[in-house]
Amino acid sequence: MILPEEWDIDEFDRYTMNDIPIRLIRLTDMTFVERNEVREHFRTSYIKRLGQPSNTVRYAILSHRWLNQGEPTYEEIKAGTAAGPGYEKLKKFCAKAEEYNMEFAWSDTCCINKSSSTELDESIRSMFRWYGNSAICIVHLAQSKTIEDIMEDEWTERGWTLQELLAPARMKFFNKYWVPMTDDRNDKDDKDDINEFLFSRPLLSSLRRREPAEILETLERATGIPYDDLRRKFCPSLSEVDKRMTWAARRKTTRVEDVAYSLMGMFDVSLRIAYGEGGDRAFCRLIEVIMQAGDPSVLNWKGDAARHHTSHAIPKSPQSFIAYQSLELEGSGRLEMTMTSLGLRVPLVIFPLNVRSNMCAGHGYSITLDCPLCPSIKIDIDTSCRLDSVDQYALGIVNYSLIGRVPGIRGKSAGFILHREPDIFHCVPACEPRSTAFVGLKLSPPEERFAEWKLVEEVGLVQVNFPVIPDEPVCYIDRQYLQTVYL
Repeated sequence: MILPEEWDIDEFDRYTMNDIPIRLIRLTDMTFVERNEVREHFRTSYIKRLGQPSNTVRYAILSHRWLNQGEPTYEEIKAGTAAGPGYEKLKKFCAKAEEYNMEFAWSDTCCINKSSSTELDESIRSMFRWYGNSAICIVHLAQSKTIEDIMEDEWTERGWTLQELLAPARMKFFNKYWVPMTDDRNDKDDKDDINEFLFSRPLLSSLRRREPAEILETLERATGIPYDDLRRKFCPSLSEVDKRMTWAARRKTTRVEDVAYSLMGMFDVSLRIAYGEGGDRAFCRLIEVIMQAGDPSVLNWKGDAARHHTSHAIPKSPQSFIAYQSLELEGSGRLEMTMTSLGLRVPLVIFPLNVRSNMCAGHGYSITLDCPLCPSIKIDIDTSCRLDSVDQYALGIVNYSLIGRVPGIRGKSAGFILHREPDIFHCVPACEPRSTAFVGLKLSPPEERFAEWKLVEEVGLVQVNFPVIPDEPVCYIDRQYLQTVYL
């Protein structure tokens, strides 16, 4: 029988060997310590306190904008030869960590052995968790003197700093001179009352007190991330993909693949790290993994599709989500999405549409469609191409419900505009074999001569308000309207 204390020790061991950085800097002598040393260092303290391992295993973590050159490397710290402006920044970070009574610290510049592909792969996959498990995240804004300067600071525009802003529960912002930008212990929440974060001396007692709300409101304006998502501890998930992608849309990375890799933690997914594959391929892989969760918000983008080998339903980058519409997609359940050799396999509720007007408007066309099943519905879209009158058109609803195999639609539905062309190139002449050639075989020549449904490009999801369906209840319809398409 395992005693509760033994189970707690096992949990502590698992945590220290898996959920903290591979190595930390020991602040007393600026040398590296590995996970097993950290485990032994905190083990006695944990046995006395028990509880959550993260409350005992405490370390500071740095968030910053890398210098163009001169950052200390793993090899330099290990050899004790680090010098230059990057090392001076590291030392100032470590000094601030000591003010928070930390014994260990971590920086992405030197604590990863980048010559080891295995270690680099683990570090990239784990970094969101490492920032989230830190006791304090110290942010150095090298281009800001005041809170107002944050609006123009490059730190708010970099790809990797997005997860560094979201993951930690406690953050402290310092300006270019390493002066704290507020005199609060935690700039994410002024109600944080954890005793271990008491300063060894007051921070700038002469500084006018600024509530964390001020710095968070500035960050909201600079990053586009809502105040509430900044203030509370962020929970990674595969929901609200459209909204969260906009947070990354204007951010830049040095390596193009990092656009995708830097978002793994925010969505709680894991990708194989493969620098050299290209940004498009990496982002397509990210979207494919996100789609497996079945949240229809991943489909709420607009513009050109990625150059995917089979599907036109994959966005090119986070920028594709900038023009996303605020649609009521919650509560509809998971949408089955599977990538196949024919495209994205997804079951949709298909309602036929007719083109009522197809007018030239500037450099494109303004088009109105209606639905013969609900004549009061009018759908207006803008495209760069005219819709061909010989094609068939349909609305493919994504936010439906299923009871058994019976689909239900809501008053506010969202769907794709689909089209399919006459299948004039694949019409194989049908033969009628002699009655003696087959025994009991039923012949069934195809009735429809149309190709597969495709997305009308550049349109994205549209909202349709069915006037006869109240907002909350669901109207269940015949199964014939539920069709599997390949986009």
